[in-house]
Amino acid sequence: MLTSGWRRLVLAAMAGAFGALAMPPFGLLPALAVSLTVAVWLIDGAATGRRGNLGAVLACAVIGWAWGFGYLTAGLWWLGSAFLVEAEEFLWALPLGVVGLPAVLALFYAFGFALARLVWSRGNGRLFALAFGLATCEWLRGHLFTGFPWNTLGMALGQNLWLMQGAAVIGLYGLTLLVIAIAAAPATLATADTTAGRLGPVALAAVALAALAAFGVARLPAGPDPRVAGVRLRLVQPNLNQDAKFRPENREDILDRYLALSDRAAAPDRSGIADVTHVIWPESAFPFLIQRDPRALARIAAAFPPGKQLITGAARAEEALPNERPRFFNAIFTIAAGPKLGDVYDKVHLVPFGEYLPAPLDAFLRALHIRQFVSIPGGFTAGTRAGQRILTVPGLPPVAATICYEAIFPGQIVPMAAPGAPPVVPGLILNLTNDAWFGDTPGPRQHFAQARLRAVEEGLPLVRDANTGISAVVDAHGRITASLPLGVEGVLDADLPARISGRTLYASLGDAPFGILLAASLLCAIAARRRGA
Repeated sequence: MLTSGWRRLVLAAMAGAFGALAMPPFGLLPALAVSLTVAVWLIDGAATGRRGNLGAVLACAVIGWAWGFGYLTAGLWWLGSAFLVEAEEFLWALPLGVVGLPAVLALFYAFGFALARLVWSRGNGRLFALAFGLATCEWLRGHLFTGFPWNTLGMALGQNLWLMQGAAVIGLYGLTLLVIAIAAAPATLATADTTAGRLGPVALAAVALAALAAFGVARLPAGPDPRVAGVRLRLVQPNLNQDAKFRPENREDILDRYLALSDRAAAPDRSGIADVTHVIWPESAFPFLIQRDPRALARIAAAFPPGKQLITGAARAEEALPNERPRFFNAIFTIAAGPKLGDVYDKVHLVPFGEYLPAPLDAFLRALHIRQFVSIPGGFTAGTRAGQRILTVPGLPPVAATICYEAIFPGQIVPMAAPGAPPVVPGLILNLTNDAWFGDTPGPRQHFAQARLRAVEEGLPLVRDANTGISAVVDAHGRITASLPLGVEGVLDADLPARISGRTLYASLGDAPFGILLAASLLCAIAARRRGA
């Protein structure tokens, strides 16, 4: 079915690439329906001419790899922009990011297609097999080898305000399983033997989609969420080009820019810092170590009156013992007037090859005069899991802090409570990031969409400050209350929405509801296979 040999692989890659149009910023759900419908038919035809089930499973794995390679290449091509920031050093590695990473990650889809084929059946029950196989591979992609859940298939539903509300119950991976079953349903239109068999799954898929939307409408409050009293935020978006940002010779100009923006009058009746309670600067705001620069701290102290708080991203150095190399952390600092350094959060989930390398590989590349993107000897050190804690900021409810792509990991936003301690109850998610590496591409927009879904999952407002955008405040239901677009310099003054009352089911149970759905899909697929349906 659907040709054979290399033509089948090309078709699989094209179908996967077309499915990427369902991801942000495009959001074309029908594109995923076409893509997964073709995937079902390709698996149907994979056993043609093969002897034994093993040959069919291996054939499906190859098809799954091709489908995943097309999907990931079309969805992640913008990663190549990072290699052009300092092209004289990194252009050689561009194919590794644009083609190499999708080729490796596509192995997860190879496994997913093969897993689906193991419980495949001739009839409509094979939709459950595909949902089980692909949802499993997406969960594994988000967890194994540090995890990379970027553009997980559930984001096809997770970017629509009504449809994303389901994440409060079943999370991103639950939405992933649902969207696979829904989007693959049209495959039955051409393969079922009866009218009921052809139309029934499509009708059920439409009902499921409508029910999910109806749940979202019912969950959304009629009016805006309440605001936290006594809090007025100012998000600073400096829009600094990445190629200039981390040059030490620009330190004074960069600090001047931050201070000027922080005190900019956003309206004729406003005077800047005096009219807000908290000023927020993005990830890695300085090309120097702010904790070791008394002059910079003094300038900040002079600009911030008593009672005002600065929250900023910055590199942090830890004092080293003699004959040891100092450790550096990608951190969030809180700074009060004085200047007084307050609480600090160290990034836990570092970007492989961007923020750190295994020590032997780092030494090998440096011997070849090749460095990683972050020019720090040995790269950053990850904060410990115990260190992924609530950030304490005077005047704010407890803060669940995240830096950069930490916000894309479902279930890892709120730190785990210590044994015997009461559950951690934050009042907001803070995400500081720098997406300047990726320019005006889908990348920053995808990043924001994924961070926004965390607000719905956890029932917490999101405050996101990005160097080049998108900076925004999002309420606990995923509604954007204030934002600055990508690629502009500016400030955003906003109130802080309150968290929802109580906890969402997902915040309480994590991926347990997804696990139940996954097990149910497997049982339905096995039952259909035994019936031969």
